[in-house]
Amino acid sequence: MMKLLKNLKGFAGLLVLVMLLNFGSIQAQDANMGYQRPPEEIAKLIDAPSTPSVSIDSKATWMLLMERPGYPSIEEVAAPELRIGGTRINPATNGPSRQSFITGLTLRNIASGQEFQFSGMPSKAQIGSVSWSMDESKIAFTNTTEDGIELWVAELNNKSAKKLTGEIINNAYVGAFEWMPGNNALLASTVVDNRGPQPKRPLAPTGPVLQETSGALAASRTYQDLLENPYDETLFEYYTMVQLRKIDMNGNSQKVGQPDIIKSVNVSPDGQYILVQTIQKPFSYLVPASRFPFQYEVWSNTGSLVKVMAKIDLDEVRPNGFDATRLGARSMNWRADKPNTLYWAEANDGGDPNKEVKERDIVYMQNAPFSGNPTKLLGTSLRYSGIQWGDENRALLNEGWWEQRLDRTTLIDPSKPNTSGQVLIDRVTTDRYNDPGNPVMTKNDYGWNVLLFDKDNLFMRSTGGSPEGDRPFLSKFNIKTKKAEILFRSEAPYYERVTDLLSKKGDLVITIRESEKEPPNYYIRDLKKGTMKAITEFPHPQPELMAVNKEIVRYQRKDGVNLSAVLYTPAGYDKDRDGRLPVLMWAYPIEYKSVETASQIRGTPYSFTRVSSGSPLFWVLRGYAVMDNTEFPIIGEGEIQPNDRFVEQLVMNAEAAIDKAVEMGVGDRNKFAVGGHSYGAFMTANLLAHSDLFAAGIARSGAYNRTLTPFGFQREERTYWEAPELYNTMSPFMNADKVNEPLLLIHGEADNNSGTFPIQSIRFYNAIKGHGGTSRLVMLPHESHGYRAKESIMHMLWEMDTWMETHVKNAKTKPESAAINSKK
Repeated sequence: MMKLLKNLKGFAGLLVLVMLLNFGSIQAQDANMGYQRPPEEIAKLIDAPSTPSVSIDSKATWMLLMERPGYPSIEEVAAPELRIGGTRINPATNGPSRQSFITGLTLRNIASGQEFQFSGMPSKAQIGSVSWSMDESKIAFTNTTEDGIELWVAELNNKSAKKLTGEIINNAYVGAFEWMPGNNALLASTVVDNRGPQPKRPLAPTGPVLQETSGALAASRTYQDLLENPYDETLFEYYTMVQLRKIDMNGNSQKVGQPDIIKSVNVSPDGQYILVQTIQKPFSYLVPASRFPFQYEVWSNTGSLVKVMAKIDLDEVRPNGFDATRLGARSMNWRADKPNTLYWAEANDGGDPNKEVKERDIVYMQNAPFSGNPTKLLGTSLRYSGIQWGDENRALLNEGWWEQRLDRTTLIDPSKPNTSGQVLIDRVTTDRYNDPGNPVMTKNDYGWNVLLFDKDNLFMRSTGGSPEGDRPFLSKFNIKTKKAEILFRSEAPYYERVTDLLSKKGDLVITIRESEKEPPNYYIRDLKKGTMKAITEFPHPQPELMAVNKEIVRYQRKDGVNLSAVLYTPAGYDKDRDGRLPVLMWAYPIEYKSVETASQIRGTPYSFTRVSSGSPLFWVLRGYAVMDNTEFPIIGEGEIQPNDRFVEQLVMNAEAAIDKAVEMGVGDRNKFAVGGHSYGAFMTANLLAHSDLFAAGIARSGAYNRTLTPFGFQREERTYWEAPELYNTMSPFMNADKVNEPLLLIHGEADNNSGTFPIQSIRFYNAIKGHGGTSRLVMLPHESHGYRAKESIMHMLWEMDTWMETHVKNAKTKPESAAINSKK
C-alpha cells in the first residue's frame, strides 16, 4: 500500500510538472499576444497633439513655430539600421537612425501676430537641423526622404523655401552643415561622389578577430554597438566618409578638401579657415568612434591643408575616475571674439587625477597662420571645462573637479597671457540655493555668441533654487564686488524664466511662463514699466489633467536628512471622504557629498503638469496617488563614498516617503508600488530585494548585475576588483532570492545605453524565476534605452497598468500597524 501511494505521489509530481511546463508555454505565448492598448484615460494622453517648438530671433521680430508629429509607428522605428562604432546609422539615408523630425515651419511676426507659411516647402516634410543664418535673414534645414537627405533654405524676406541639393547630405556621424560668414553659403557634409554600393558581407571570414594587450592599464566602461570585425570597419568607413562642399543660395556647389572620415567641422569667425577633426586608423573594438585616433587639422576655406594642429592617439588607455582625461590637445575651438584664433587645453598631469600637480591643465592659444609656437594662456588647478569669451580683456574660464563636486568660474584677461584671474564663482555643483546661474550671451559682429556686459556687470540666469522650490531669476552680477542685483524673479503661482534679453540694459526680456494648470507660453516683459505681453497662446494639450491636485511635500528620513517629493492626487480627491489611496512612487537616486546640499528642495509646485510617455502621472487618472521626483539622495561625506551605504540609504529614503504619505492620510501603507527607469530601475530592484516596504515594483531598462559593469557604473569610480563586496551588495541579481514581491521588468531589445544591456533584464528575470518569485519580462522589439514607437509606448503603459491593478490596487490589505522591516 505504501509503495502504491509512493508511486501515485511520483505520478502526481510528474503531472504537476507537466502542468507547470504547459503553464510556462501559455505564458510564453502571452508574451507574443501583440501590442495592447491601455485604458482610454491613459491612451488619450499619448494621442494628444504635440505643442510646437519655438525659436525666436535675437531682435524678437520673428518667431519660428516648428510643428512636431506624434510618436512614430513601430514600422518607422523598425527601419533597418547599422549599429557600428558606437553609433547608429540609417543606411538608406546616410543619417542617424531613429531621428525625431519636424513636419512643418510657420513664421510669425511677433509685433502683429500675423503668421506666414513658406511657399515651396517639401511635401511630406521630415525636417531636421534647423538653423538661422548669422544675420537671421534665412533659415537652413535638412529634409529626409526615403532615399536620402536634402539641403533646403527658407528666406524671410519673400517667405519662400527652396531645395539646394538632392539627397546627398551625409550626417551619419558629422553634422549636416553650418553657415559660412556672409550668410550666402553653407558648408555641407555630403556623400562622396561615385562611392558605389554598400560593401557586401563576405561569405566566410578571412580569419579570427584578434585583440591584444601588453600590460597597459586600460579600464573601460561598457559600451554598446562597437565594431566587431573587419567587415564592420569597412562599413563604418563607407558610411562616415564625407566630402565637404560649399553650397550657395542657388544650389551651386564647390568641393572643399578631399574626402575623409570627419568627426566635426568648425568655420572660423572670419570664414578664412576651417577646423576639421579627421578620424584616423587603427579603429578600435573596445571603445566607440568618439575615442578613435583623430587629428585636429586647419584647412583654408577652399580645403587646402594649412596645418595639422595635433595628432590624438587611440583613447583606449585612460586612468580610472571621472576626473581623468586623455592626453593631447582637447576641446580645440575658435575664439568667438577673434577672427581666427584657436584655443585648447592639454592635461598637465598625464590625465591622472591621482597625481599631485600645481596645474592640472594648461590652456593654449594660437593665431593664424599657425606657424609659430602656441601661447600659454594660463594653467588650471582643477580640470578645464571651457571658456566663454567676452571681449579683448574679459572672458570666463570654467573648471571643475567631479570628486568634490566643485565648480569654479574665473574672470581672465586674454590680452595678458599667463596672468592669474579673479575667481568669481567657487561652489559645489549640487548646491542649488547658491547657484548664481549662467551668463547671458549676445551675438557679436561675427555672429558668434559672446558674453553680454553692462559696464562691470554680467547678466546671469539661474534656476533660483530656494527653500520654497525653484524660483528662476535674472540678475546683474558685478564682476568687481561679486554681488548680484535681481532684475526679475519668478513669483507664485507661476513658474517663469527668462529665455532672452532684448535690450543691453536687461530691462526688456522674453520669458516663458507656466503654472500648474496653464501650459508654457512666451511673453515679452518690460521690467522698467512692469508690463507683459503674451506672444504665444498654446492651449492645454491634455485638459484631463487640469483638475489633478499637485503639491510639494517635505519630510525627514530617520537620520535627519530633509527630503521632498511632488505628490499628485486625483481630481476632487478628499481624504476624509475617499479614504486612503494606492500609491505609485517614482524615483531616481542621486549621489551627494554633503547632507546640506542633499537636503535642499528641488522642483516647483507651479510648473505645468504634462504627461510624457515615460511619466508615472498616468495613474493619477486611474485612482492612484503618485509621488513623483521622490528624492532618493545617496550621501557620502569626507572620505566616505556615497555608495558605501547605498542599500541602507535607499531603504531609509523609501521608508520616509511612505511614512509621509501615510501620515497625511493619503497613502495606504500596504498598497505602495515603486518604479523607475534606468538607474531608477536598479533602485527599484534593490528596494524589493532589501525591504518589504512595497506591494510591487516596475523596473524599466535597468542594470541589475554590477559585475557586468566591472570598471565603474553611474557615479561609482571604483572597479569591481577594488570593491567586490560593494558590487555584490549593490547588485539585485546577487540578491534575487530575496525578491519576494511582484516585479515587472521592461526593456528595449535594442538598448544602446552604456551598461544597461538587454541581457541585464533577461538574466535577472531568470534569477527571480529560478527562486520562485513573481515577475514578468517584457522585451520591446527595436526599442532603445528610451521607447519611441507609439505601439511600444501604449503596450508599456498597458503592462504597467495591468501590473498595478493586479498587484497594488487589488493587493491583499494587511493591518496598518503591521511592522515593516528591512530584509536581512
